[in-house]
Amino acid sequence: MASWQPQEEGLREICGLLEQQISPTSTIDKSQIWQQLQHYSQFPDFNNYLAFILARAEGKPVEIRQAAGLLLKNNLRTAYTTMAPANQQYIKSELLPSLGAADRHIRLTVGSIVSVVVQLGGVLGWPELLQALVNFLESNELNHMEGAMDALSKICEDIPQVLDSDVPGLAERPINIFLPRLFQFFHSPHTSLRKLSLGSVNQYIMLMPTALYASMDQYLQGLFVLAQDPAPEVRKLVCAAFVQLIEVRPSFLEPHLRNVIEYMLQVNKDADDEVALEACEFWSGYCEAQLPSENLREYLPRLIPILLSNMAYADDDESVIDAEEDGSLPDRDQDLKPRFHTSRFHGSDDGEDFDDDIINVWNLRKCSAAALDVLSNVFGDEILPALMPFIQAKLPSSGDETWKEREAAVLALGAVAEGCINGLYPHLSEIVSFLIPLLDDNFPLIRSISCWTLSRFSKYIIQDIGRPNGYEQFDKVLMGLLQRILDNNKRVQEAACSAFATLEEEAAEELAPRLELILQHLMCAFGKYQRRNLRIVYDAIGTLADAVGTELNKPSYLQILMPPLIAKWQQLPNSDKDLFPLLECFTSIAQALGTGFSHFAEPVFQRCTRIIQTQLLAKADPSAAGVQYDKEFIVCSLDLLSGLAEGLGSGIESLVSQSVLRDLLLQCCMDDASDVRQSAFALLGDLARVCPVHLQPHLSDFLDVAAKQLNSPKLNETISVANNACWAIGELAVKVQQKISPIVMTVISCLVPILQHAEELNKSLIENSAITLGRLAWVCPELVSPHMEHFMQSWCSALTMIRDDIEKEDAFRGLCAMVRANPSGALSSLVFMCKAIASWHEIRSKELHNEVCQVLHGYKQMLRNGAWDQCMSALEPPVKDKLSKYQLPSFIEA
Repeated sequence: MASWQPQEEGLREICGLLEQQISPTSTIDKSQIWQQLQHYSQFPDFNNYLAFILARAEGKPVEIRQAAGLLLKNNLRTAYTTMAPANQQYIKSELLPSLGAADRHIRLTVGSIVSVVVQLGGVLGWPELLQALVNFLESNELNHMEGAMDALSKICEDIPQVLDSDVPGLAERPINIFLPRLFQFFHSPHTSLRKLSLGSVNQYIMLMPTALYASMDQYLQGLFVLAQDPAPEVRKLVCAAFVQLIEVRPSFLEPHLRNVIEYMLQVNKDADDEVALEACEFWSGYCEAQLPSENLREYLPRLIPILLSNMAYADDDESVIDAEEDGSLPDRDQDLKPRFHTSRFHGSDDGEDFDDDIINVWNLRKCSAAALDVLSNVFGDEILPALMPFIQAKLPSSGDETWKEREAAVLALGAVAEGCINGLYPHLSEIVSFLIPLLDDNFPLIRSISCWTLSRFSKYIIQDIGRPNGYEQFDKVLMGLLQRILDNNKRVQEAACSAFATLEEEAAEELAPRLELILQHLMCAFGKYQRRNLRIVYDAIGTLADAVGTELNKPSYLQILMPPLIAKWQQLPNSDKDLFPLLECFTSIAQALGTGFSHFAEPVFQRCTRIIQTQLLAKADPSAAGVQYDKEFIVCSLDLLSGLAEGLGSGIESLVSQSVLRDLLLQCCMDDASDVRQSAFALLGDLARVCPVHLQPHLSDFLDVAAKQLNSPKLNETISVANNACWAIGELAVKVQQKISPIVMTVISCLVPILQHAEELNKSLIENSAITLGRLAWVCPELVSPHMEHFMQSWCSALTMIRDDIEKEDAFRGLCAMVRANPSGALSSLVFMCKAIASWHEIRSKELHNEVCQVLHGYKQMLRNGAWDQCMSALEPPVKDKLSKYQLPSFIEA
């Protein structure tokens, strides 16, 4: 195939098109050129032309050759595996010599294409490549060494496992051949080779092939040599290696720990910010590796000042440049970060809320603050002697020239607020007194960081309310943040609103006396903010509703709150993504107001069902729907309907009866998107509670599709869907009673394996499975009780973990009903059952309490000749004490 030659005319035409494509002055429509190139792609040898232009068109500008190479790379991604072998071979034969091309841009382009070919065809599909790379690396000719090293580094980055695999015909794995040569390049006089070789080896720290494990001493010695490299990009890679090693293989570093820590302290002050940033990652990595903290303790007096000095804003930090942005300027579309709605979840561990950083750029300042936070959680108050002199010196400074140091001191105080709270708590009133005036500072970034730091102390400010002057302190913080919510600076608005939302969560009912004032400020902000920060106001309003609940349900408050929200609701079209945060906000308000929301319920309900209907149509036929499909509209609308069901209770019945919601909901329960199904099953459970009659025509369909969620082969990937489906089945069971019997055994057969693998699965799914199994047993004991002995132990173990509530009562009604139907079924699990009964703090239902007493009495009479006493002797004393509540004094004797 080496005899393939391009046609002169084809070559000229393709080069002309590429020239027009990359020309900034070309007047020809770029999309037309692209279409023409795509048309050429249909010819079998088009990619040969591109390879020829890249490798051999030396009379052409480098930019055209490079463009040919990039197009070739993209074409190969989709077409390589279906190309004629002769064409594949021609392209590979042109690529290999070009790795040593005189022009660096050509070498880099060839290296990236080589990596793609190896990804698609493997090392075995290109047997001559490895030898060619070895020859180039050993050639002592810089272009050849650099070209081969660049291709190798891209393979190591994109597909490292390929080199650590057995290759038929090779005596050893490729990594064993290359690793010694990579180590040699650590000592190269050429920066590019030192950087590429170190970067390549670093890619294997996570995989840790045998070859690297066996050469660890040589690798570490190489790192120590490169540690003082004059090139910052090499020092950055040395730091990255130490950070990865401390995270995944800390034992390798332990013998050298003092030297590594000394080095990291040094480079954490590196003149190059990227090197310092990489070094700074080490401290969090060290703490999270759970190495002995005393190894780091002696370095704290040197480390803390370095972190603090790195926490000051750099002059070129984009936050400093953007901080002056006026709140009256409209946001551009690119200012709006993507937002993610979390589908509704019924259960105990709802995941964590991670604070979204104000500007999502990771830099030395943020990394240093994060390291200080982690250190404070490991060492607690021990870091205060190194920290507080700095904070005390910088906080009172008032000059314009020292504002960055003042800001860094406030950031540091916020960073250690949780970890060092024992030492800081006695000084809380002084800290708050320092921070409150900073809310009025001339510099917007000081105003915004003061909001954040106050929010970090909000839990303790609330705890202090009952102490002398505690309420006054809380009120000052509340008023200070409310004033900053109305700041003219966008950055401060965002920080104040987020801080206020945190305070709301902690303060809850303490906000009630100030509710009118809070609403006035929030609604004033609502009228003032641009689109991006408006989302945060919605969040603050929703959080307020969650925090104060029915306190909000007063005409004077609703008069302030609802008219602006309703006006915005009417103004936004159904396809506008700005509806999402408003739907979420209404969800919280509907739940908080309860029946007080009924005045607003009908238009909200109807619009939600319309949005779901339109989006389901758009999924099938966007042109008929007139909008592009976006599942988040469905998820947010389902969740708002759940909020309405929770708030209005049976008051939602008339709305459901006159709508097509039931049919839409069934469609959503069968959707291929897991977050749509998750919210759909949450709504199914909420509707089952308040108006089950309207679900009955489709009852068997709903139950079938819900049961399928529990039997998924990839249960761990859709755990939240299974969780909500399981909960919904239990809610339906309680309401429709015997009508659920056709599906009972199908569901039980799914729940039992979940309970038997409790340690591998999510806590909430285990709890909901235990409750639903109990509810099914309560409703259909005659169906479930014959199978008791298969699940009693794991079921009772799960029941033990559930907190006292109505749902637990239902589960125990099922337990009692099964025991009545089949007493011998629980005999072998009696100890587990006693532990489950003892897990109650108090059974509030007198009727259930009596049933449990009867169950225990029944077994005591059934077990004769010392068998009962033997069972009791297996129980811990606290469990026996708890069981004595059930009028069986001999428990204690036993």
